[in-house]
This record gives sequence, structure tokens and C-alpha cells, in this order.
Amino acid sequence: MGAAQQVAGAFEELYGTAPDGVWAAPGRVNLIGEHTDYNDGFVMPFALPHVATAAVARRTDGVLRLHSSDVEGGVVEFSLDALEPGTDHEWTAYPAGVVWALREAGHPVTGADVHLASTVPTGAGLSSSAALEVVIALALDDLFELGLQRWQLARLCQRAENVYVGAPTGIMDQTASACCEQGHALFLDTRDLSQKQIPFDLAAEGMRLLVVDTQVKHAHSGGEYGKRRAGCEKGAALLGVDALRDIPYDELDSALDRLGDEAEVRRLVRHVVTEDHRVERVVALLEAGDTRAIGPVLTEGHASLRDDFQVSCPELDLVVEAANVAGALGARMTGGGFGGSAIVLAEAADVDTIAKAVEEAFAAAGFKAPRVFEAVPSAGARRAD
Repeated sequence: MGAAQQVAGAFEELYGTAPDGVWAAPGRVNLIGEHTDYNDGFVMPFALPHVATAAVARRTDGVLRLHSSDVEGGVVEFSLDALEPGTDHEWTAYPAGVVWALREAGHPVTGADVHLASTVPTGAGLSSSAALEVVIALALDDLFELGLQRWQLARLCQRAENVYVGAPTGIMDQTASACCEQGHALFLDTRDLSQKQIPFDLAAEGMRLLVVDTQVKHAHSGGEYGKRRAGCEKGAALLGVDALRDIPYDELDSALDRLGDEAEVRRLVRHVVTEDHRVERVVALLEAGDTRAIGPVLTEGHASLRDDFQVSCPELDLVVEAANVAGALGARMTGGGFGGSAIVLAEAADVDTIAKAVEEAFAAAGFKAPRVFEAVPSAGARRAD
């Protein structure tokens, strides 16, 4: 039995009736472009095969019922009229926030029964929350015939996370989950939401991309993420631009000089401007068919996240160091940081050696064993039944 049938069957057991449909939305890995999205910059995510799956049925009585097979406890019931930002601090805030955002935008959502199951690892920096939001948005868009574009669904999901949940995330995660295509990475301009699908079929070129989940959990709504964002906004204000994206790479040195003794802001600005440039370099290399050459750019990005943005941790640094010593083409942390996952680009023949080297390095350091798996560029959100 496939995942969609399982989720539909569990829905029927819970609610006593069949769902109106089953939908799926993936987590994502960001290939390059970290902490650029809330600076109006460039990002390059691709969708994972790991998905949040939702069986959903319409209601017309203003009631939302939510259940997840991944969380202890029974069905949680809400009145749509009572949904209010900041009132829910449980997992239900993500799907309920999407319903709130849709209704607040004037869309006629009158209630739903929902059963969810997810294979996206939580706390691993792989956008498990965005997958949860997007699968609900897509299901409700279909069921209530709202006619929304994928980028509009992503925007509403971001609003749910920013306002309802209270996490100051950018637009990348939701857009990746909603819009990615199989065998491609998504080159996204977060200012105007223009997109370009860039072919990224590693298997065809004899390469693999590993995700190493350090098992160190991170929480985005924590203060450190917000502090970095505020620092970036301060840098843009001091430099007289709308966003750090507006600082050209070849004018970076003069911009940093103008920041004077603002040491912390200087570091943040340097990371964002160089990271946007790294995204453009990776796009150019992939379009030129020189995929192996992106490896050093990934490693360079990690050094910037570690030293300038200061969002790495000993476990992430160890993944990158051990993988590169063992022969990886390149490696870097991915996601918001403070834990989560790293990615490793490698020749297919070297994957086992590299994975073993990372696992042994973790054991020697006394760290919890990491979870290592292959990331295959996969399809975005879709109807699954």
C-alpha cells in the first residue's frame, strides 16, 4: 500500500468517512543561497523525496479538525473564527495558520478535516514546517476551487509562518515545496519571485548529493535567527539601500568600509553579498555543464556561514571537514543553522567512503551518530491520490 492510501485509510478510521483527496508536499534542501532570502537575494533549493502527506475533506460549518500520525494525541479541533496569531504554540499552528492566512486574504475556506503524516525529518533544517503548510494550502486551494498560483500559495504559507506561528522566515522554503520540479534545482529571485528551473541530474553525471542530519535540533523562532535578520536590516539602512541584495559584489569592499566599526554588521553584510554571488556562480557552472566545479563554491559558502554569519555548530563543521578530507567534491551546512543538516557533493564511487568517514569522525568526537541519506532532486507539491 502506498503512502497516499495509508493516509487516506487512517483518515477514514479517524473521521468515519473517506477524504475528498490526498495531497503531498516535499521538504527541501538548499543547494546554495543561505540567509539571502529575507535580504531580497538569490536562493537555489531543490525538493526532497521526503514529503508531508495530507488527507483532507471539506467542511462547511466553520470547524477545522487536525490530526497527525507523527504526534502523540488525538484530533485537535478549532473554530475558524477563533484562529488568532500567537495563540497556538503546538504543531497545529502550521496548518491552522495556513487556514487563517487564506481566510484573512478573503478566500472562502469554510472548514476541513485533516489527517497528516510526514517523512520529512523535523528539526533537521529540511523545511518540515513548510511542507506541512504547503500541503494544506494546496489541498484547500483544490477543494475550495480558489484558483491560486503556486507562488501565491507560497506567499500565504510564509505569512502563516511569519505572523501566525511567529517565525521570521523568508519565502524560500515554501516556494521550494510548492514549485520545484523533479531533476532540477530552483533558481529563485526572492525579490520578484521570478524562477528558473536549472537541470540538476547528478546521477546522470556519476555524482551524488548526501544529506547529513547532525541530529542537533534547531528552532527558528528562537532569538538568534531574528538577531541576524535585524542585523542585516540595520546594514541595509546604514548603507542606504532597500535590502542587502542591492549591494553589487564588486562594490562590497567600499560598502564594508562605509560601515566603519560596526563589526557584527560588517560580517553579516559580507556573508549576504558574497552568498548571492555564489548562487550566481553555481547557476553559471550548472548551465555550462560543469557540475563538479560547484563543489568548492559549496565549501566556500560554509566558511562564510561559519565565520561571518556565525550560524554553524561543531557538528556541522565536522561534517564538512571530514567529508572534504575523505574526498568529497564540496560540502556545506544547509538551512538556517545552529544544528540541522549539511550537504556533501561526491562522486558516486566515493559515497560509502565519505559517509563512513563522517560517521567515524562523529563517534571519535563523542557526538550522536548522524543520519546520512541521499538527496534526489524531486517533484514539488502535488495531488497524491
